[in-house]
Amino acid sequence: MIRVMVVDDDAMVRRLLRTILRPDDIEVVAEASDGDQVVPTVQAHHPDVVLMDLRMPRVDGVTATHAVRALPDPPGVIAMTSFDTEQVILDAVHAGASGFLAKDAEPAEIVAAVRAVAAGDGALSPRAARTVIAQVSAAPGAAGRRDAAERVATLTERELDVARLVVEGLSNADIAQRLFLGEATVKTHLASASAKLEVTGRVQLAVVLVQTGQF
Repeated sequence: MIRVMVVDDDAMVRRLLRTILRPDDIEVVAEASDGDQVVPTVQAHHPDVVLMDLRMPRVDGVTATHAVRALPDPPGVIAMTSFDTEQVILDAVHAGASGFLAKDAEPAEIVAAVRAVAAGDGALSPRAARTVIAQVSAAPGAAGRRDAAERVATLTERELDVARLVVEGLSNADIAQRLFLGEATVKTHLASASAKLEVTGRVQLAVVLVQTGQF
């Protein structure tokens, strides 16, 4: 059973997400209405995945994400965003968000993202990937691009093939199909690439590749 916590200052949004997250393998175990409630609620209920609104009145979702990811054995965090503010997206990436979902995402996409993050795969849909790439590509200066290129140069050819498809927003299953590999092999390549790039999750991996200016 995948244990989920929903964080949003809008009670109607929380109720809607509870309604959506009702497959047999998912259970919403906790809610929070603001970022200052997140850490104690996570500690009390031990969710596997947190759906995190990024805009809340007292403590924003980026600050809460950073605090959650600093906990021992933290849950994965999926940032819920309208994709309208570049700095918020970049800050969520650096805070350690495992994935991104649009506020108007389809129910099936939300369920799939929760399952992917719970499995350790992260969630970066094609729409989210395009947005993150658009925001990140202009961010690094020459030194940042040089550092990213040096790190990417340590990847094997196959690791780079897999990483490129992460940048496109493909799931592990889609990457496996595209490259004629097993999903387990894709996971192995992603784990190795993430270790070499010193990142956690496919979102940060995609960011490093985009920072090279070659993708």
